[in-house]
Amino acid sequence: MKKNHIDIITMGCSKNLVDSELLMRQFEANGFKCTHDSKHPQGEIVVINTCGFINDAKEESINTILEFAQAKEEGRINKLFVMGCLSQRYKDELEQEIPQVDKYYGKFDFKSLLTDLGKAEIAACSGKRHLTTPHHYAYLKISEGCDRHCAYCAIPIITGRHKSRPMEDILNEVRELVLQGVKEFQVIAQELTYYGIDIDGKQHIAELVSAMADIPGVKWIRLHYAYPTHFPYELLKVMREKHNVCKYLDIAFQHISNHMLTAMHRNVTKEETYTLIRRLREEVPGIHIRTTLMVGFPGETEEDFNELMEFTRWARFERMGAFAYSEEEDTYSGINYSDDVPDEAKQYRLDRLMALQQEISTEIEAAKVGSKMRVIIDRKEGAYYIGRTEFCSPEVDPEVLIPANEKRLRTGCFYNVIITGSEEFDLYATVV
Repeated sequence: MKKNHIDIITMGCSKNLVDSELLMRQFEANGFKCTHDSKHPQGEIVVINTCGFINDAKEESINTILEFAQAKEEGRINKLFVMGCLSQRYKDELEQEIPQVDKYYGKFDFKSLLTDLGKAEIAACSGKRHLTTPHHYAYLKISEGCDRHCAYCAIPIITGRHKSRPMEDILNEVRELVLQGVKEFQVIAQELTYYGIDIDGKQHIAELVSAMADIPGVKWIRLHYAYPTHFPYELLKVMREKHNVCKYLDIAFQHISNHMLTAMHRNVTKEETYTLIRRLREEVPGIHIRTTLMVGFPGETEEDFNELMEFTRWARFERMGAFAYSEEEDTYSGINYSDDVPDEAKQYRLDRLMALQQEISTEIEAAKVGSKMRVIIDRKEGAYYIGRTEFCSPEVDPEVLIPANEKRLRTGCFYNVIITGSEEFDLYATVV
């Protein structure tokens, strides 16, 4: 057990990761040494940043808390703190069920942990982070919360109303990160396209991304978590014209049948969805769309599911994830709908949908063989350098494997490659 050493464990999404990075910078300014997501935590203090989005994530967070609660009982750590979405939502219950935790914090009051350790927030470090990602890329959170009230989603309950960060604060952070060597920015929010509406009633995401693209040193900007309703089409002009804005958009469609979209409170129709995808592909040639789809929502019929399969065949998403509906307490669907699709039917539909997407992904990646692409190198792993194209976000998307015996490559640098082979998700390449 190392004195004045804090292990921070981050569960869930990249938005949580940014919160952990902010906290780490404050800890370090106060004289602590921090380790993030260590396989073998050795600090005297452990902070767990939890996820509370769906049942699997909640279960993983709880199991992690229990694991470290046992470590505390056995004297392997001195103090255990829990923060994030799970404790924001279930603080009272967690305090009763797992009292070994010294204190629970929510999603927005976690900085008071400094005070509870006898320290103070260092004003000079406010808004600054200890990056846990490779030095050449960072996540950039532009807002908190969500004003969309999809029937199945607990996030607005956890995070509250949408709150945009001031644009100049974001741009100053980008400039500072560029000075630290960051070249690639993953722009994240619970709902990207809503940015600015809470400030003056207008969508300002296109203006923000354009201003980011004009900052010297910004090589790639990639956009995550857009929403299809009232999509700001002016963003497509920015994606098309700014060379450093990746032709990549993460936009969750969830379903396609009007029956399901209405029940889900998505405020968009099947017809509008098809129109949006056509415009995305027409106005940004070569765009790669990442989406998420859901099966087994209450009331989903075979006809609804068949529409979803047909939609997936038509759209040919370059990247797609899917999950089966799980009931969340206090959500509209949890209160008003019966979870009436049997688990076996959910799993069967999920398997069929993912099998279809596997075929599509394999064909799309195979079509890239022989083409010239630009990659950034993330790391060396065994006999390969691992890189990504502009169409690949870290952690979730395909990677490009380049034989390490051909040429010495530098992490965080860009190279032109020829794609020589493909698998279901990954590509193989050689440096030009």
